[in-house]
Amino acid sequence: QVQLVESGGGLVQAGGSLRLSCAASGRTFSNLVMGWFRQAPGKEREFVFAISWSGGRTLTADSVKGRFTISRDNDKNTVYLQMNSLKPEDTAVYVCAARGNGDFLARTASNYAYWGQGTQVTVSS
Repeated sequence: QVQLVESGGGLVQAGGSLRLSCAASGRTFSNLVMGWFRQAPGKEREFVFAISWSGGRTLTADSVKGRFTISRDNDKNTVYLQMNSLKPEDTAVYVCAARGNGDFLARTASNYAYWGQGTQVTVSS
């Protein structure tokens, strides 16, 4: 199994920045495609970002392109989501996800077998 633990969420003013972290354990991290999803109240889960095994390829949602970046540190078994120029509509629970079935990026939640508990991000106007 894979266990994922997110951290770094909080309350921030519009235009501000946050960096989320997701620490993984349970199997070789370098063989996990890592992703971020988010879910706001009353809305369905939304894909945000994904990153390949070595970090060379990423997949980005149009809603965050140019504002968010994803990175990973395989020595620390951790993936990061740097969020800049935050908007109130970015308010959501951000959830880390992982898949081990090949180095292919995906936007669909069903492609990810492992999920964290989520961390709340609230952006005030």
